[in-house]
Amino acid sequence: GYWTSACNLSATMADDASEEYGARISAAYDASKQITGSNVCFDAKNGVCPPRLTGKVRDRYEIGSDKLALVTSDRQSGFDRSLALVPFKGQVLNLTSAYWFGVTQDIIPNHLLSVPHPNVSIVKKCTPFPIEFVVRSYMTGSTSTSIWKNYQDGCRNYCGHELPDGMKKNQKLEKNILTPTTKEEHDRPISEADIVSEGWMKQEDLDACAKAALAVFDRGQKIAAERGMILVDTKYEFGKDSSGVIHLIDEVNTPDSSRYWLKDSYQERIAAGKEPENIDKEFLRLWFRQNCDPYKDKVLPDAPKDLVVELSRRYIKLYETITGKKFDFQEGAEGAIAEAIQKSA
Repeated sequence: GYWTSACNLSATMADDASEEYGARISAAYDASKQITGSNVCFDAKNGVCPPRLTGKVRDRYEIGSDKLALVTSDRQSGFDRSLALVPFKGQVLNLTSAYWFGVTQDIIPNHLLSVPHPNVSIVKKCTPFPIEFVVRSYMTGSTSTSIWKNYQDGCRNYCGHELPDGMKKNQKLEKNILTPTTKEEHDRPISEADIVSEGWMKQEDLDACAKAALAVFDRGQKIAAERGMILVDTKYEFGKDSSGVIHLIDEVNTPDSSRYWLKDSYQERIAAGKEPENIDKEFLRLWFRQNCDPYKDKVLPDAPKDLVVELSRRYIKLYETITGKKFDFQEGAEGAIAEAIQKSA
């Protein structure tokens, strides 16, 4: 059922470019051209050869005492697992973040210094806070930490926020709320009061991050709305630089860290009891939920190719819609990553 609505959304978003994009994504998928991060090879003749520190989606390279190179791969994660390799996804995430860092830097400083390659960001080194600042505007979600799953299970005080009875899935909340989670082996929702009482953060740092998270989200919602999208929820991360200044770090309002819905069809679909049309990884998560237990099964099934290609196409469409720029397909880009990092060092 969900895959049918995903295909219907393809038709909704279809234009001349979509067919061409689909063919290019499909060809990259068939040729295994996705950027895994494993083929970044440094040549000592060209400069630094930093070791690779691997995350779920991003790889980190230390290039000096105060700078990092972050490489965003095409790895797709969900349920704290690796789900698929999605062509061009890394470029979309990296360049979408760069756009949002640019249009929110008046609200809070951020760590971005330069983007020498579509998959690479050179950033100021910061010490991250051990909390993810999740901001939500709607009653939705499919993961164990989401507001909807908790609400379904009877929770009426979620991260310190009182929720009324009788709310429905995908309904707008009374106001935007901050629902932080801890960064542990398995994230857990936590209230602002408990963040301080459990010693995760000092009150003044928490207040500064909470204020910035809500302000960045508010701006994101306004810009998204102008472009026909609803920014539903997202997560932000913050850290301190060597001078103790708080910075926005990691990624901002990307389709990996956020949920986006199409604005024009939202009311009609909710009234008809349908899921909103989305441009994020939710439909991939739902496919895994329908086909396995992504939290318990040791081996996950392979996501169908057409699902992966569709996800890539949506991500590219989102990038173009939000930034107003045409996506520049960089094929074989993994070979140029090491050199871009070395030049930046």
